[in-house]
Amino acid sequence: MAVKKKIMLVEDHPIFRLGLAELINQEDDLVACGTATDVDQAIKEMEILKPDLIIADISLKNSDGIELVRHVKKNNKDIPVLVLSMHDEYLYAQRSLHAGAKGYIMKQEAMESVVTAIQHVLSGKVYLNDNLKEHILSNIADNFGTKDKTPMDRLTDRELQVFKMVGKGFTSKEIAIKLFLSIKTIGTYRERIKEKLGLKNANELVRCAVHFEKTGEIESVDDSTFSNA
Repeated sequence: MAVKKKIMLVEDHPIFRLGLAELINQEDDLVACGTATDVDQAIKEMEILKPDLIIADISLKNSDGIELVRHVKKNNKDIPVLVLSMHDEYLYAQRSLHAGAKGYIMKQEAMESVVTAIQHVLSGKVYLNDNLKEHILSNIADNFGTKDKTPMDRLTDRELQVFKMVGKGFTSKEIAIKLFLSIKTIGTYRERIKEKLGLKNANELVRCAVHFEKTGEIESVDDSTFSNA
């Protein structure tokens, strides 16, 4: 009997994690070998379990799946990572691939496509659905030979993480605690985000972040909606 490929799941939603594990375990050549809910736990479990592939949610408890992708690429190059996300925006897919992920799959399609994606990545290929492939290729074609970036593209991964947390309603103090950073550092990130997105003040930052968290898009803002941030 062939040895089953070990798949480790890094996902902080227990019901979704359980469903994904059951789906994987139905395959004759795959087994869900272990789970983790954040980057630190994933790194520890990875060293023990030695998985053949990691499936990581891009949004984790107190952390970010892209951080895990970078760690794996730097320290465990032979282990491919398939990123899961609630978002279908090319922004997240492209950042995941740049960090070293070997595939990107939306949660809405995970139950139908995850086994295909796993097999694709284990065979040494990169997995993206057709819509994301078309979006990324179109973006490359549109920007070929130029250095132009959209405002969101100008944000670093950490700045994007802070921006998203602002959109979820976290204060600077709460963000600092969750990311193990100082409030001063979070303030610096907020200032950089405002500069890169052309936002005048904290009120515009909050409104823009809330809108982006809900829609995945940047909108024009004014500072009349929020009285404090």
